[in-house]
Amino acid sequence: MTRVAVLGGGGFGRSLATQVARVGKRVTLWSRELRELANPGVHPTTRVAEVAEAELIFVAVPSIHVAEIAREVGQHLDGAHFMVHVSRGLLGPELGTITQLLREATPCRRVGVLAGPLVARALADGEPGGGIVGSLFPEIGEAVRDAIGGPTLRVYSTQDVIGVEVASAMVGLLALALGYAQGRGFGPSTTAVLATRGMAEAARIGVALGAEERTFSGLAGYGDLMACVAGDGRPEYAFGRALAEGLPLGEAAGRAGAFVEGTSIAANARSFAERRGFEAPICTAMAALLSGQANEADVLAQLMTRPMRRE
Repeated sequence: MTRVAVLGGGGFGRSLATQVARVGKRVTLWSRELRELANPGVHPTTRVAEVAEAELIFVAVPSIHVAEIAREVGQHLDGAHFMVHVSRGLLGPELGTITQLLREATPCRRVGVLAGPLVARALADGEPGGGIVGSLFPEIGEAVRDAIGGPTLRVYSTQDVIGVEVASAMVGLLALALGYAQGRGFGPSTTAVLATRGMAEAARIGVALGAEERTFSGLAGYGDLMACVAGDGRPEYAFGRALAEGLPLGEAAGRAGAFVEGTSIAANARSFAERRGFEAPICTAMAALLSGQANEADVLAQLMTRPMRRE
């Protein structure tokens, strides 16, 4: 596998293209507006037809844009192409996955998701790290490993696609919650409770969708969340900190510098849990906070006065 393309010229898309070039591959970087990179291995383009020349296509756009772009590029693709997305999104009240959408919107059958403790800055700088690919097709994991793996980046794989997608999305929401809590002055104990109970909540949602619970203990779940707690500078955390300062949603998003998926996931995850008959208190609290239906005191009281059960 030597030909790679990246759909999306945002921060993560550019960093991903940089990593592909660092490995020694020629990579096409597509975006609506031309994104020139000071790297001879990256070929920027605005012509979507050029993406079809690649064998492996990374989809690095926010979930709200995936359907439109997938249909557009899908006109130039066939079943031989591999598609792997890096979105932290889940779609609609039934929490549909991006891999499902890619299969519906394009001719590509072999699809997957790349997740884990990967952030744009570290990826661009070549810091040692790792990620995980979720796909039902082993060749997808091998292709991603060939495209971006190397001495500084370990790429693992699993067939639990749903688990990886749900874990990644929920970690994004938890990162927002942690940023908000720490921005309001709460310390390590609060962080620990939010992180551990939040991941348990994420696992309940994942299992209800057909995921394996153990996936949430790996790179896609706790590994990713640990990187956030350690201060990897991800946009979701910055968004939460900005909200804690009292900035409205629009200004907080500008502070984050990237689209934050968690603002829609919270409400959808809350309604999903209600329909399935189990509790998702952190999702419920964040949905109320983000919609303006509750303030910090209300949210804290709601969480702390819940009946205590066995862990």
